[in-house]
Amino acid sequence: MILIYFLLIFGSPNTLTSNNYDIIASSYIEQHKELAIIEMHRSGVPASITLAQALIETNAGRSDLATKANNHFGIKCKRTWSGGTYYHEDDDYNNKGELIASCFRAYNSVIESYADHSNFLRTKENYMALFLLDRYDYKNWAYGLSRSGYATNPKYAQMLIDKIEAFGLDAYDRYPNPTNKLKK
Repeated sequence: MILIYFLLIFGSPNTLTSNNYDIIASSYIEQHKELAIIEMHRSGVPASITLAQALIETNAGRSDLATKANNHFGIKCKRTWSGGTYYHEDDDYNNKGELIASCFRAYNSVIESYADHSNFLRTKENYMALFLLDRYDYKNWAYGLSRSGYATNPKYAQMLIDKIEAFGLDAYDRYPNPTNKLKK
């Protein structure tokens, strides 16, 4: 009887999880949308793509990578990285087939993470073709990121599109540069 009462008042556990995620994700978007818009105007990466990637890569800001290393895009160290590092198990295996900790970039702030994400996409050859796409074409940007090898998940493009459409993130692709307010 108590369980039925709980379900009637609060809904099913799955509903609670989904609703809670939507609230947390909306809060994350509200907190970081201006940064994504600024980066869009600086670099050409659509704000919708940036925010969708951040939502996925950080579980709406709740991942260890985001909270402990300010890494909001899951960018690994690679050979050229000379900044801070954070080790976390992801998808790297040793020669025995055992999962090992991967080296991820660590940042002093979320701003550094967002700027490095834009710079990473702008300077890596496999992402150059993305910048020939229309800034408002988030679907081709999503498929292009996936084809270019940004993530190992074969459903990554659709995951991005789903986030963009669920939260209306493509609206931010049309926002003016907020830093223009500062120049007046």
